Amino acid sequence: MSHALTALSAALPLASGWSVHSLWMRRRIETARRDPLTGLWTRDPFEDRARKSLARKCQLAVIVLDLNRFKEVNDTLGHAAGDVVIRATGQRLGRWAEEHAGVAGRLGGDEFAAVIPGYGIDKLRADLHMLTARLDRPVPFDGNLVEVHTSIGAAYYRAGAGELSTLLRRADEQMYRAKQRGGGWRIAQRLTVPEMRTVNGRRDGRRGTGGEAA
Repeated sequence: MSHALTALSAALPLASGWSVHSLWMRRRIETARRDPLTGLWTRDPFEDRARKSLARKCQLAVIVLDLNRFKEVNDTLGHAAGDVVIRATGQRLGRWAEEHAGVAGRLGGDEFAAVIPGYGIDKLRADLHMLTARLDRPVPFDGNLVEVHTSIGAAYYRAGAGELSTLLRRADEQMYRAKQRGGGWRIAQRLTVPEMRTVNGRRDGRRGTGGEAA
């Protein structure tokens, strides 16, 4: 019995050490998958979680948002001001998504997305009003307030209504429509057929397609 107790006593620190190391590794991996500026998921882990939400839920909303005239903030106030605006936007969106049991991510630059479960179309309209008001609050920087204006596009999902890539594309198109009219939000009426020309799998004019538009 004494030998068994001795062996157990010797094994406990080792097991504890592996447990701490495993927890540390998991935290390191999660940190690497988070955007360092906003704390949101980066594109790949966001899309992984979004697809799982589509598999579980019968109704949800896929949202894409973009900042209006963000280049002007960088050009006139500097990139430090731009970082402050990006951070505030990401944190505001992240808190809103958590309040609605959803997931949010920064797709890159000033482009964000979220997937929110449990939506009917009327609730989605009401919540997009509230989300716009939250995101468009000015952000303090260097003793001043930086104006923030967003454009939001949404695609309303019902079970079997489309894959995530299609929903993101349709939400992105509606975001662009909203941006063309000065901001606010729009909801896609159809989910299966893109309205705009596609280049490299993305809406023509988006970054990475050779165009200059957002």
